[in-house]
Amino acid sequence: MVRWKQADTAMALHSEEVIIKLLEHGFEAYWVGGCVRDELMGRPVHDMDITTSALPEEVVSVFERTVPTGIQHGTVTVLCRSYAYEVTTYRVEGAYENHRRPAEVEFVRDLKEDLRRRDFTINAIAKAVDGMIVDPYHGMEDLEKGIVRCVGNARSRFQEDALRMVRCIRFASVFGFRIAYRTWKGLLEERDNISFVAMERFRVELEKLMEGRRPSRGLRLLHRSGLPANAKIPFIYKPDTDLIPIVDEIPMEQVVIRWALLLYACGLSAEEAHRVLRQWTFANIIREQIADILSVGEEVAALNIHSPYKEQWISIVLKYGREAAERWLSMAGYISSKQSGVCPVELLSNGYTWTEEMRIYRLSELSVSGKDLLKLTGRKGGPWIGEIMNKLLVKVASQTLPNDNETLIDEVKRVISSNE
Repeated sequence: MVRWKQADTAMALHSEEVIIKLLEHGFEAYWVGGCVRDELMGRPVHDMDITTSALPEEVVSVFERTVPTGIQHGTVTVLCRSYAYEVTTYRVEGAYENHRRPAEVEFVRDLKEDLRRRDFTINAIAKAVDGMIVDPYHGMEDLEKGIVRCVGNARSRFQEDALRMVRCIRFASVFGFRIAYRTWKGLLEERDNISFVAMERFRVELEKLMEGRRPSRGLRLLHRSGLPANAKIPFIYKPDTDLIPIVDEIPMEQVVIRWALLLYACGLSAEEAHRVLRQWTFANIIREQIADILSVGEEVAALNIHSPYKEQWISIVLKYGREAAERWLSMAGYISSKQSGVCPVELLSNGYTWTEEMRIYRLSELSVSGKDLLKLTGRKGGPWIGEIMNKLLVKVASQTLPNDNETLIDEVKRVISSNE
């Protein structure tokens, strides 16, 4: 058994079972692509793709459980225990449709021919069940040197699939690699074809870039490449701001804050961010999370310096939720290292504590109700009830008043008498 250091043990074991079974039936089979690359780099392996000389129908005949995922292009998903593996026949590709996918493929029996049609040398490496590496296009050498290089002619690779241009930049950013001169030159020469790529495909690559270790480098490369403009996507980078590099300092697991900081650095309001993220086809929940962070910032910018910051902050937390408020505090902390004035010092110092001290978050948790107010005043219902109840909620949440029925009734009486 080949020992995989970066892959789940069971996933690696069962993928080997798939390869061995193909070998037993007289076919060639290898691990290929990202799993081999990531294992060599010491990066976590999340899935394991297999390439084989067996034709799709031969793969189906060998295994009991299969799914014809992309059988017309040679891909069959083989189910082994609780794992699924994409098994693809060696192939070469004909002309591409709309610079995205091959109109037709031709199955071949030579592994090197299959590896020749792949995008980058670092993805054109195969690994045999005995551990032997097949690397006809020197991908291991490029891994060692830290280079993203197209297999063969760069313009041809980018003409075939325009999304490869964004993937090129994403790999350079996430891996910390440089882009080979001819590959970059080919990208610039073919960048007009990025208009054939659907927005959601572009967005997926952007998301992976923003989850990497140096998103600022990828954003800079995107700006230099001109790809966003040619794809007609909203502007995502301002080269003259010193806030963009701060994105790298935010932990990868807080990618929502990374996005909020990027949009803030580009000068977008919460409303504009909502619109841009919708154009980028972000899921509603992610779009709202990012926009809420920016909304919190806008509320903070409008704070009244003559009123207690604590109650004003609690009001913001109640409006947008604790998660959005604390994410904004985190973002403000990073920004404050480069730019002053984004947040009052008192709020930046005490915001987390004030939020932690909150005991209630909803009107239903108050010890008085709208019915109590109607009974107390004898008035007809109206917006005034909500206004008073929300003021009580802020005071109780900020611990200015205890959540005690008698105390809150007295406060209601005081508010009403002062307004008469």
